Amino acid sequence: MGLISGVLGFMFLASLLFSNAEGAIRSYHWVVKETNFTKLCETSTVLTVNDRFPGPEIHAKKGDTVFVTVQNSGPYGITIHWHGVKMPRNPWSDGPEYITQCPIKPGGNFTQEINLSTEEGTLWWHAHSDWSRATVHGAIKIFPAKGTSYPFRNPDGDQTIIFSSWYKSKVMDVLDEALSTGGDPNVSDAYTINGEPGDLYDCSNETMYTLLVKTGKTYLLRIVNSILNEEMFFAIANHNMTVVGSDGAYVKPFSTDYLFITPGQTMDVLVTANQAASHYYMVLTPFLDTDSSYDNTTSRALIKYSGNYTTPSTIPTPTFPNISDSISAQLFVVRLKSLADKAHPINVPKNITRQIFMTVSVNLFACPNSTGCTVDGNNKLAASLNNNSFVMPSTALLQEYYNNNYNLNHLVDDLPNKPPTPFNYTTVANMSAFTEEGTQVITLNYGDDVEIVFQGTNIGATQNHPMHLHGYSFYLVGTGSADFDNGTDPGRFNLVDPPEVNTIAVPRKGWSAIRFKADNPGVWFMHCHFERHTTWGMSTAVIVKNGGTKETSMRPPPSYMPPCS
Repeated sequence: MGLISGVLGFMFLASLLFSNAEGAIRSYHWVVKETNFTKLCETSTVLTVNDRFPGPEIHAKKGDTVFVTVQNSGPYGITIHWHGVKMPRNPWSDGPEYITQCPIKPGGNFTQEINLSTEEGTLWWHAHSDWSRATVHGAIKIFPAKGTSYPFRNPDGDQTIIFSSWYKSKVMDVLDEALSTGGDPNVSDAYTINGEPGDLYDCSNETMYTLLVKTGKTYLLRIVNSILNEEMFFAIANHNMTVVGSDGAYVKPFSTDYLFITPGQTMDVLVTANQAASHYYMVLTPFLDTDSSYDNTTSRALIKYSGNYTTPSTIPTPTFPNISDSISAQLFVVRLKSLADKAHPINVPKNITRQIFMTVSVNLFACPNSTGCTVDGNNKLAASLNNNSFVMPSTALLQEYYNNNYNLNHLVDDLPNKPPTPFNYTTVANMSAFTEEGTQVITLNYGDDVEIVFQGTNIGATQNHPMHLHGYSFYLVGTGSADFDNGTDPGRFNLVDPPEVNTIAVPRKGWSAIRFKADNPGVWFMHCHFERHTTWGMSTAVIVKNGGTKETSMRPPPSYMPPCS
C-alpha cells in the first residue's frame, strides 16, 4: 500500500503540472481477480474487477482527472483501456496491450491517469488484452462541468444499461481453441443486460434485470455495447427512445423505436414512463448480414412501473427490424448529428492535408503442414487493413517510440495510404483472399487535417466492421453502399453537423468516411471492435508526431510502467 500511495502521490503532483483540466481529482482502487457466477444453470469462473460483472462505474464531471490503481490478482496479464477518452498528450495510460504498455503481470499493479477534456455523456472502460474484456468492463459516466447543464431537461433518473457476452467456458479457452485451429471462435452462450441473460435462457427467469420506473417520469439510459463480436438492435415495448448522445458527445435529439449499436459504441437515450402502469420487455437481439457464425439468441429485461396493478399474463414485447436488415441499421446511423451550437461547437476539417483510403477485409493465411489449420484446407482466418494483417509487437510500441527519440523504424513499416492493388472492392469475384502480414503503422504530422475512407470489400466473410480509433473522437462525414466514388461521394459529405464519435459501423460492402485533426501526439491503436477481427489482424497503430512546443508534445512517461520482461 505504501508503494501505491507513493505512486498516487507522484501522479497527483504530475496532474497539477501537466493537466490543463481545472476539474476535480478522483481516485479508484480496483482488484482484477477471478470470481464465480452461476448463469444458464452452470457456475463459471470469470475475470472481474472488484468481483463485479459488469464492473464498477467511474463517475466524474467534464474536465476531471481520474486516477485508477489496477491491482492484478488474476492468473494472467491484464491491461485496461478508457474507451473514448482522448487522453490529451498522455497516451501512457491509454491501455492497449503492446501498443502503449505491456500487461500488468499477476501480482503487479499500475496506476493510470485518465484525463477528461471535452468528453461529456457516457463512455466506458474495458480490458484490452486478449479477450478479457468479455467480463472486465464498465461504464464511465461524465456529468456536465460545474456551472453547466445538460442540453435537455434534467432527467428524473439515470441508469446504466450494459450489453455483454456470456460464455459458459472460460473465454480464454475459447480464444485458444480458435487460434489452434485457425477457424472462427465458438459463439457466446448468451447476451446479457446488466449482467443477466433474461427469461428466454435456461435458469435465468428469476434473475432477469428489472428497471423500476414511476409514471410520468423521464429516465436517462446510458447504453453501452460491450459485446465481443455482434452488433445489436435494442428496443423497449410501447416506449419510444429519444437519442440525445453518443460516444461521449451530445447529438440533435431524435425519437426512435429501436437502436442500432455496435460493439464499442455508447448511446444516451431519454425514456418517459408514459404508458399504462404495467410490465414491458426491453429486448436485445443481434444484427448480422453475413454468413459468419454468430450468437443467434435474444436477451430480455423488464421495465416495471411502480404502483398497484395486475401483473399482465402476457408482457408486451417490441417489434424489431429483421436480423439482416442493413437498411434499418444504416437509417439509424445517418440520423446521428452533432448539436453544433454555441455551447457545443464542432470543428470539422475542411482542407485535408492527409488522405487515406483503407480497405477492411477478412482474409486467409496459409498454414504450415504441421499446424493442423482447418479453414478451406490447410489455412487459417485472418483480417487486414489495406492488405496488411497487423502483427502485434512483443514490446510496447509507445515506450520504444519514446526511448528511441520518437523513432520506430527498427520495429515497424509504413501502412500504405491506399490498397497496394486497386480493384472493384464490393463486386470482385476472383480476388485472392490471402493477405500479407507485418507491423505496419500510419504516421501523421502534428496538425494534419486527416480524412480516412474505410472501404468494405467482397473478400472473405463480408459484414459490417465497427472501427475504433484511440486517442481521438472524429467526425463521421459520410457513409454509403458499394465502392466509394471519389468524384461524387465527397460532395454529399455532411460538413455542417456530422456526429462526433469514436467508433463507427463500416457497412457491409460499403464505405464510411471520417475526418479529424491530428492534434493529440502519441501512439494510438486503431482496430475493428469485433474481438475476432482484431485477433486476426484488422488493426494498425497511428503515430502522431509531436508539435513544435511543449504544449503540443507528448508528456514524459510516468515514473512506473508495467515491465515488458
